[in-house]
Amino acid sequence: MQDPTPDLVIAELHHRGVPVVQFDAGDLSATLSRTARAGAVSAGRRGSPRTPTRPARPGPIRALYCRRPAASAFPHLDSQDASVAAAQVRRGPGGVPASLPGCLYVNHPHRIGDAEYKPAALAAAAACGFRLPPTVITNEPDRVRAFVRAHGPVTHQLISVPTHPTVPVAAVAAGEVDRSPSGTTHLFQQRIDKVADVRVTVIGDRIFAVRIDSGLPDWRTDHSTHTYAAIPVPDPLVRAILAYLRHFGLVFGAFDFALTGPAHAADSWVWIECHPSGQWSWLEPPTGLPMTSALADLLERGTP
Repeated sequence: MQDPTPDLVIAELHHRGVPVVQFDAGDLSATLSRTARAGAVSAGRRGSPRTPTRPARPGPIRALYCRRPAASAFPHLDSQDASVAAAQVRRGPGGVPASLPGCLYVNHPHRIGDAEYKPAALAAAAACGFRLPPTVITNEPDRVRAFVRAHGPVTHQLISVPTHPTVPVAAVAAGEVDRSPSGTTHLFQQRIDKVADVRVTVIGDRIFAVRIDSGLPDWRTDHSTHTYAAIPVPDPLVRAILAYLRHFGLVFGAFDFALTGPAHAADSWVWIECHPSGQWSWLEPPTGLPMTSALADLLERGTP
């Protein structure tokens, strides 16, 4: 999968003379091989991935920037065997990068998985003191209709959002709700009457907030409409953000907020979600915020 974000960080680390190995844990081509050992054979040593240019040895690895590994594909296998093979990759060689001793993870893949569960994220956000929109997660059409009548206008969102393509939120009216929600669990949320959006990117102990003015219900659908401005984060929000990251064991997070009033007022910020592997690089050029440098600093320093 094409992802320009790691390239920016790799270029910065190369400029600093920091050795870097890049690999895709889901890549099963001949360009990536892996061997891991444990127990009496190796006295506890762990193996690691090897690319055509260099190995990634466990000892020297001080940090791992975990982005979005590709899903393993097995077109030559039937569906059942392909499912079994994919599970072996994820739990076997794909687990080697998740078990490096003394390594700083940005973020650890297991912590990413924990934070991607939307019900857990909503519960943690409420406990940390964020203002949340009224939300229901259900597969019962009658409850959806009642929620729309009580909290309309309402939007429908996916609980698990795929990396590509972007799936925009959709408005929902009570009369439009048929039996479809009974097929699986859905998330419905009151639509926020907002004046702007804010993306807050946290890298280690550094916080970068960008106001996004788009005039769109979902700013992700058309980046050409955007204007950007770096803004400060009110102190109560800073404390809530850091508490949320501690809850999930994250050192990086990309938070989305809807802004309903003045940005200096903490109660104007409505928490929408936090992406533990979120994008940030497109915000750096228009704002001048040194996010690439901050991430390179964190990786170069290492130490969990």
